[in-house]
Amino acid sequence: MADRYLHLTGTAPGRFLTRRLGLPQPAPLRRWRLETPRLDGPLLHLTAGSSSVTDELAKALAATGLTVDPQAAQPGGIVLDATGVGAVADLAQVHAALHPVVRSQAPGGRIVVLGSRPSSEDHHQAAAQQALEGFVRSLGKEAGRGTTAQLLRLAADGTPEALVSAAESTLRFLLSPRSAYVSGQVIELTAATPGPTPDPAAPLTGRTALVTGAARGIGASVASVLARDGAHVVVLDVPQAQDDLVRTADRLGATALPLDITAPDAAARIAAAAPDGLDVLVHNAGITRDRRLANMPADRWAQVIEVNLGSVLRTTDELLTSGALNRGGRIVATASIAGIAGNHGQTNYAAAKAGIIGLVRSLGPRAAAEHGVTVNAVAPGFIETRMTAAVPFLIREAGRRMNSLSQGGLPVDVAEAVAWFAQPGSGAVNGQVLRVCGQSLLGA
Repeated sequence: MADRYLHLTGTAPGRFLTRRLGLPQPAPLRRWRLETPRLDGPLLHLTAGSSSVTDELAKALAATGLTVDPQAAQPGGIVLDATGVGAVADLAQVHAALHPVVRSQAPGGRIVVLGSRPSSEDHHQAAAQQALEGFVRSLGKEAGRGTTAQLLRLAADGTPEALVSAAESTLRFLLSPRSAYVSGQVIELTAATPGPTPDPAAPLTGRTALVTGAARGIGASVASVLARDGAHVVVLDVPQAQDDLVRTADRLGATALPLDITAPDAAARIAAAAPDGLDVLVHNAGITRDRRLANMPADRWAQVIEVNLGSVLRTTDELLTSGALNRGGRIVATASIAGIAGNHGQTNYAAAKAGIIGLVRSLGPRAAAEHGVTVNAVAPGFIETRMTAAVPFLIREAGRRMNSLSQGGLPVDVAEAVAWFAQPGSGAVNGQVLRVCGQSLLGA
């Protein structure tokens, strides 16, 4: 459904009226398109504190395709290397670096602050590095004009070359139109060596991906973006959605697999559909059965828990233990803001989505060590789908505006985040839950 308020604020009378009334003024987001694959404006590389990765970071930023210009008057992206901030006094350098330039950034810009893991042995360093999190979350809420801000924490140990190499795929994602609806996020990298990416324009070439719940909506968009990035995609949905599923598969040159993900033999049938093994497994299938707990019968509770959580755990375990997921593989599950902040009438749904977060945080390190597979999740906020189009008008408008970007996201925003997790070069991104919510004002 079209966002008429967003259209109104793009007109001169609308800007005047909303400014006078103190109403939100959302900026149209610049998403990735083949014709416009990069940000507008050059990249500004700044440093606060003494950094050991300055030279390697400069090389990585040059490889993003953006022009790095230390004198940029209207930068499209700003990267502040704060990995060397180790004391409270060093935070003054963070202010000194960004204070003069934030107002001059181009609309739809990106701000990425690089930090280090807070130390368990140096509480002064830990305090200064944790301060960066509050700083970035606040900056995301202040920036306006479609600008986003993120904190990227490098691994605790490693050579400068290894630390920056691990961050390259994440920097490419955050410093591009692909991350339009991601803001105020903290991403922590491991010390794992990323896989090779011969063609950054098609990083999933030669890889097989399976997406559940892919007949339409977010799942179909995920399948589309993975196919765009070079993957052969197997799209899965319930047999009742077979017509839509086949249309999606035909459009993408994908393989359709009509299957109820809760079926006892679901994992075996998935493995059979990918005889050479899966490289990417995307758990997107999900249902809602909303009702307040006092009015919720047991069957409505059980259905949501089984589809949204139980089936995810079961199929993941079976595919991992059977070897159907190839080494270097990626598992991406779909959580939700409801699992972080809760939601009225959704105790079942929120419980299941919070369970996904627990799965990711626990399984990620073990899956990497035992199977060479990473496990991450996306947590969408208000995304414009047929489901949200059916929400009553006032509730829908509140959902759209209650984030730092003052608008709903699109299915492609979730899909772009999934595709970043799925890349071979994202091997150092593990056990992470990325909120794709425009920095929702609800939750942590």
